[in-house]
Amino acid sequence: MSHVVKRYFDAFNAGDIAGMLDCLTEDVAHHVNEGDVRHGKAAFESFCAHMNRCYRENLTDILVFDAPDQGRAAAEYVVHGTYLATDDGLPDARGQNYLLTAGSFFDVTEGRISRVTTRYNLSDWIAQVSATDGA
Repeated sequence: MSHVVKRYFDAFNAGDIAGMLDCLTEDVAHHVNEGDVRHGKAAFESFCAHMNRCYRENLTDILVFDAPDQGRAAAEYVVHGTYLATDDGLPDARGQNYLLTAGSFFDVTEGRISRVTTRYNLSDWIAQVSATDGA
């Protein structure tokens, strides 16, 4: 089960949306940090396109935890990002860099991810991109 999660993160880091989609079930439930649940691959793909417009991110120090008997997995990682374009309701983008720890939780059904839930500290991110030095 952790194999599909690792493929998902490899595709993320490669900017390969099609590769990420290949890891998902058709009816995937995508629980976005501080946002609504999106259902299905089309909604996931739209979200990824939006994210790629506003952010450039690379994940490091990825540690995947696996509970195959329960159909679940989790991962903790470090997000190295650049805020490229202003996102609705968030501070103005000026190319600020940020560094966050984050986690994702997965349900895996028949070898594909059927739920992705991502969590990170939004107030920490806002503080980082709001800093006057762009840190």
